[in-house]
Amino acid sequence: MKIGILTSGGDCPGINATIRGVCKSALNHYGMEVYGIHNGFRGLIDGQVNRLTEDSISGLLTLGGTILGTSREKPFKNTSTSTNGNKPSIIQNTIKNYGIDCLVCIGGNGTQKTAAKLMEVGINVISIPKTIDNDVWGTDISFGFDSAVSIAADAIDRLHSTASSHQRVMVIEVMGHKAGWLALYSGMAGGGDIILMPEIPFDIHRIGDTIINRLKKGKPYSIVVVAEGINTPDGKKAAQYIAEEIEYETGFETRETVLGYIQRGGSPTSFDRNLATMMGGHAVELISKGEFGRMVALQGNKIDSIPLQDTAGKLRLVTEDNELLIQGRRMGICFG
Repeated sequence: MKIGILTSGGDCPGINATIRGVCKSALNHYGMEVYGIHNGFRGLIDGQVNRLTEDSISGLLTLGGTILGTSREKPFKNTSTSTNGNKPSIIQNTIKNYGIDCLVCIGGNGTQKTAAKLMEVGINVISIPKTIDNDVWGTDISFGFDSAVSIAADAIDRLHSTASSHQRVMVIEVMGHKAGWLALYSGMAGGGDIILMPEIPFDIHRIGDTIINRLKKGKPYSIVVVAEGINTPDGKKAAQYIAEEIEYETGFETRETVLGYIQRGGSPTSFDRNLATMMGGHAVELISKGEFGRMVALQGNKIDSIPLQDTAGKLRLVTEDNELLIQGRRMGICFG
């Protein structure tokens, strides 16, 4: 069999480890041929395809980013136009010309949607979830999340010393447009006093009261962790808005820090390396059995898979019954 592999959407730690897991399993155990498709779905449109060997995947386990490159190409978007309408058929022709029996798509929510649509037009697909936001529906954890949490928690740890030394409120903004997993997990791991997420509405007056009450208890500084996607007026940046409002509400000196793309770069944690490796291997196992149209998923402690159409268009969000959230509330952490 011949399989193609591509990475789409934003980069994150663990993509290369996944590519390695797919390739080594396919080459060594199943005797398959593997073709790397460069720059996401755009590579299928432009014909940027080359064969991968043991040598070409050497040293990938610890390497950040993606050796295949990535893009945010959406081949099914605006297919009503003459130019974009040809993209799905061009992709079909590329797959046919290279004799690719199955396409492995590594990516987040957008990639899962595109992968499901490729199945609908007759292309065999297996997808692997990738996101630091941990918001792909159907898998308990996506690789990249643990690495991002570690980076964000380390940053929060470092801000504690500055906050206590200067008796300031420190606001740190982490990624997460629609899901607050990164804010929740890094905020709890880093000892945040206030954690704000897109899923939970916040009252700025309550936040101010929380900070003032901490002062009354002899705690003259506070750490506020906010997800970038919280609701703010006039499209203001999350950290900027919260810092300004806290200073207005309390009169306390407040500083903001935006982590940005630092959370997505660098070497993956050991957890993400192992998760990526297992997910890559399971993807090839599904291909060997002819079980196409599925997304690899971690469910509990087991690597499994779900139908692609079950995850496409859905989001995995933080809910009120989350155990870490419940425990945080018991400990007196303010969630807005």
